[in-house]
Amino acid sequence: MHAPIEAVDSPETRGAVIRFDFEAVFRTDYDRITRAIGRVIHDSARAEDLAVETFWRLWKTPQAQGQSAGAWLHRTAVRLALDELRRRERRARYERVLTFLRSPRTPDDLFSAAQEQGRVRTVLAAMPRRHAQLLLLRSNDSSYDDLANALAINVASVGTLLSRAKQAFRKEYVKRYGEP
Repeated sequence: MHAPIEAVDSPETRGAVIRFDFEAVFRTDYDRITRAIGRVIHDSARAEDLAVETFWRLWKTPQAQGQSAGAWLHRTAVRLALDELRRRERRARYERVLTFLRSPRTPDDLFSAAQEQGRVRTVLAAMPRRHAQLLLLRSNDSSYDDLANALAINVASVGTLLSRAKQAFRKEYVKRYGEP
């Protein structure tokens, strides 16, 4: 939908001055933007908050105001929704870690964890060096680009090689210790 704009011609300006009608854009696009965000994050209350944030950003960005304001709003709304999903995932991950750290560990838990770490180290030592390196680097949250640079391989091959390394790890683990 095109953003409502109005050409104003005054004797002082000697030509057309374009005025952006923010209120009309808000009235016509608010529901559409809220629905777009809601489809991504599945939380209608938060979608409304993010829609308001989207319009606030439009208000603060004069170069986005004009004929392409509708497309700008939609793109900004989708980006905010995706950022919200990432934020939720990070929070859930941190909460899992904190819950794990807060729970008292018994001697049996400590022994089991140490035993499992030993098994993983044994399996990694038995694997081809490149597979073990890929798995260790990836477990440290290295990106595909980082993996490719560290191991001097083509970045397009990282996914396939990583998949093969995971399969090799599982096969070796099952061979040595049975199903986990």
